[in-house]
Parts: sequence; C-alpha cells; structure tokens
Amino acid sequence: MPARPSAGAGGGQRRPDDTKLALLFIFPAVIGLVLFYFWPLVRGIWLSFTSWDLLSPERFVGFDNYTRMFADPVFWNAIWVTLEYVVLNIGIQTVVALVIALLMQRLTQSTLVRGLILAPYLVSNVVAALVFFWILDFQLGIGNQLLEWIGLDRIGFFTTEEWAIPTIAAVNVWRHMGYTALLIFAGLQAIPQNLYEVARVDGASELRQFTGITLPLLRPILGLVLIISVIGSFQVFDTVSVTTSGGPVNASRVLQVYIYENAFAQFNFGYASALSVAMLAILVVVTFFQYRITRAGQTDLN
Repeated sequence: MPARPSAGAGGGQRRPDDTKLALLFIFPAVIGLVLFYFWPLVRGIWLSFTSWDLLSPERFVGFDNYTRMFADPVFWNAIWVTLEYVVLNIGIQTVVALVIALLMQRLTQSTLVRGLILAPYLVSNVVAALVFFWILDFQLGIGNQLLEWIGLDRIGFFTTEEWAIPTIAAVNVWRHMGYTALLIFAGLQAIPQNLYEVARVDGASELRQFTGITLPLLRPILGLVLIISVIGSFQVFDTVSVTTSGGPVNASRVLQVYIYENAFAQFNFGYASALSVAMLAILVVVTFFQYRITRAGQTDLN
C-alpha cells in the first residue's frame, strides 16, 4: 500500500490560520472604538437636530440649530479666530520644527539632545499655559519687566485683542515643536545618504540639496505632520480656557471654547452639538484637501 504524501509534499507545510487569534486581539480595540468614538459621533449628530438642556427630554427641532448657527455672528467670529490661530500655530511650528530637525541631523544625533527637545511636550497644556500666563502678566510678569528694562513698553499679551491669539499660538508652538521636530527627524533618517553624496560630487550647494532632495523626500512625513497638527490646532481649548477664557471680548474665543460654553455654561447641548458637527465637517474637508495636495500617501523613494 503506497504511503500517503506528507502535508508538506510539493509545497511545504501549510501555515496555521491565525484569523481567530487576530480577531481576539482586535476585539477589545473595536469595542473601545465603538463605545468611545462611533457611538458618541452618532449621538452628537442626533443631538444636533434636537433641543436638549440635560434636564428635560430631547425635543426634535430639525435644522433649527443649523439655521441659528449660520446666522450667529459669534460662530463666524469663532471660525475666523480659530483659523487665525491654526495658521499662526502651524506655520511657525512647522518651520521651527524643520530647522530643529535639520540641526539635529547635521550637528548631533544624541539621545540626550532628543530628550531635551521633547521635554516641553511632556508638560501638560494647562501647566504650560499657566506658567506663561505668569511670565507674561502685564503687571508682575518677568517678561514685561524685561521689556521695560530694555526701554520698551509693557505689552498685554493675554489682555489685548491684537496679542491674545498670537501669544496663545506661541505657547503651543513652544510645547509642540519638539514632538514635531522628532517626527520630521525620523523622516530625515529615512532619506538615503548616498543621494547627498552624489549631489555634493555634482557640486550642488546646501540650499540646492535641501530644495532638490530633502524637501521632496520629506513630503509624506510633512503631509502627515500637517494633517495631525491642523486637527489638533482646531481643537485647541485648554490653553485658551486657563488664560483668556475667550477674551478680551471675543478675540480668543475659538470654536472649541464656544462649543464648551454652549454645552456646559448655557446647557444648550443641541446647539453645541450642531457646532461640533460643523467643526467635524470643516476638519474632514481640510484633511481631505491636505491629503490630496501633499500626496501624503505617496513617496518619491523607489
């Protein structure tokens, strides 16, 4: 009687099916995603079509909240203030982080230096905001005392309309630039060094190497950094809340603060939900165009 061929004859042993094990490990994450992301999203969209003050039952009002939102001057001011903050924060932060990453690559790759650069990111937003709020206080802040010592006038960094948003943006740039720099630094590490060697042999200057090699090959990581940073910047809340509370007047009342005030100060959860849906729509549109423009999912490395 001929022997039966072994399981590995002709093609090697069959790999075990790990699908069930994989699903077992994924299941807790899926539960968390549904409970803490998907369900609140659906619930928030539903509440945007209702009038609800937390104490009485929800009352369906259709598109009334959205009609009110489009006619609300404070909402449009909050959009403008948020955009101003996003442009300042992202513009300054990206440039500073790129410079820091390039300096780390050229001058030192010490783990200690990376840790020091990342240190501000480990400080909570509230603590960082309160420290800068004290440093830049108009009367007692050491920052204004230094300005006066060198012969300049004191500046109401958190108390004047023209300085409130730039100051808040600067505080958050200080806190996040190290983290952003390390992301860019990781992208720089992935660029083959032989490309720079060939460019030097051809006589390319440092500027030409930066514009012709570094920036094009950093495009995917820069696109990722911009998408993450823009989403985070639109959601700024704690720094504003503990320093200006949206003032003076509405100069720093960003959209997230306006949503909070409607929900937890006025208990108008229906209108606050409509504002949140508007922010979600803005972020979806901005992220889509950012992804398409930066082509963050593609790379020039072959």
